[in-house]
Amino acid sequence: MLVALTVATAVAALLLAAWCGWAAYRDQPTKDWHFIGMAAVTALTLLQLVVGIVLLARGEKPEQGTTIFVSYLLGSFACVPVAGFMSLAERTRWGSVTVAAGGVVLAVLQVRLYDIWGG
Repeated sequence: MLVALTVATAVAALLLAAWCGWAAYRDQPTKDWHFIGMAAVTALTLLQLVVGIVLLARGEKPEQGTTIFVSYLLGSFACVPVAGFMSLAERTRWGSVTVAAGGVVLAVLQVRLYDIWGG
């Protein structure tokens, strides 16, 4: 795995979590700007998914198993969009809390992906 991409994704996820957490603190739902941030973080996870698949196709293997690695890649890719859709259903401050939680979960998934690959 590319360590720089994993770190960038984790940092972007934590920044998104802080931003949406601040909106929740101010009693605001997710706004259009938050969804642009979610799209940027999702783009990073898509890039990570592609890089992970390419590495597997080249014959490289994660230390803890290919199946769990691919599962974590797919879960990372789905994490923020699912939180974003859930925030659309809850147009109160709790929608912002949902996205903030999704950002924290994504950052933890990045640490786990690094560990699975053999970091």
